[in-house]
Amino acid sequence: MTKIDIIHDVYDKLGFSKKDSARIVESVFDIMKDSLARGERIKISGFGNFLVKEKKSRRGRNPQTGDEIEITARKVLTFKSSQVLRKALNG
Repeated sequence: MTKIDIIHDVYDKLGFSKKDSARIVESVFDIMKDSLARGERIKISGFGNFLVKEKKSRRGRNPQTGDEIEITARKVLTFKSSQVLRKALNG
């Protein structure tokens, strides 16, 4: 499913214009991006949690050459599904 598919579903289910549906979806994603960029956790009841975690720098290995390299510290986005979503997926 793509962002366009979500916009079409909002258009079909809620009856907003396609332009308004696109603005709604874009606004929700922008709010989520901004919150995650500030390090906030996003909890959507019945769906799951989005959380930004810090990964430390570490040693790694280049699989092509076998040389050791330094993997820099970075932030990663994690998602943990809610129990309600897991039950819906697994019947």
